Amino acid sequence: MCASVAYKLDSARDLPLLANGDRISQAEFHRRYAQYPQDVKIELVGGIVYMASPLGMEHSRYDTEVLYLYETYRRATPGTETLQNATNILGDESEPQPDAGLRNLSECGGQSRVNRQGFLVGAAELLTEISVSTRAIDLHQKKADYRRAGVCEYLVVSVEDPKLFWFGFKPRGAILPDKEGIYRSRVFPGLWIDGPALLARKSRRLMTVLRQGLRSPEHVGFVQKLQKAKKRRGR
Repeated sequence: MCASVAYKLDSARDLPLLANGDRISQAEFHRRYAQYPQDVKIELVGGIVYMASPLGMEHSRYDTEVLYLYETYRRATPGTETLQNATNILGDESEPQPDAGLRNLSECGGQSRVNRQGFLVGAAELLTEISVSTRAIDLHQKKADYRRAGVCEYLVVSVEDPKLFWFGFKPRGAILPDKEGIYRSRVFPGLWIDGPALLARKSRRLMTVLRQGLRSPEHVGFVQKLQKAKKRRGR
């Protein structure tokens, strides 16, 4: 889908339209992108513009499962925030719009912040993409971009395979499942995800495993750590 064909913008303030493959800076991209309707998704990855295709129900179904997990975790973990299709300004050549994610609030020691215009600036701790027709971009260009920007973990739910790819960009490398297929986040202790259950969209099993993680000593300690960081910054 080409934006120059699909959208007619306000001629009083028109800027050059964005097109797939354009090479552009983040500042110029953001300036042009601001003139599009809010339901239009365009991303800047490694200085290159990517126009999103219409999203089908398969993408929506997995998106809902992941967001339900993240929002349940967020409600049990004060000092964290769920991201849903939010623009994340990562650098001079990067302004993606990940499908989902989790971040630590800046007042609790998080590495991202919300600017005056209401956009997230700096790398969120965990970003997630639901990959239906975008696997090549998600596993290569976006992966490199997120690593370069300082994202701690990156989860790709590849629907067509189906398979999970959970990258850890710290020295310990990829996050692998245990013998029961359970993945455990390092940056968000207690975020336990049953891989086979997510791919099969078995919501009850997903919640059972996540609740086990939320009762773990690691999660209790993480919540205490976030609250201590908040108190220190509030002094």
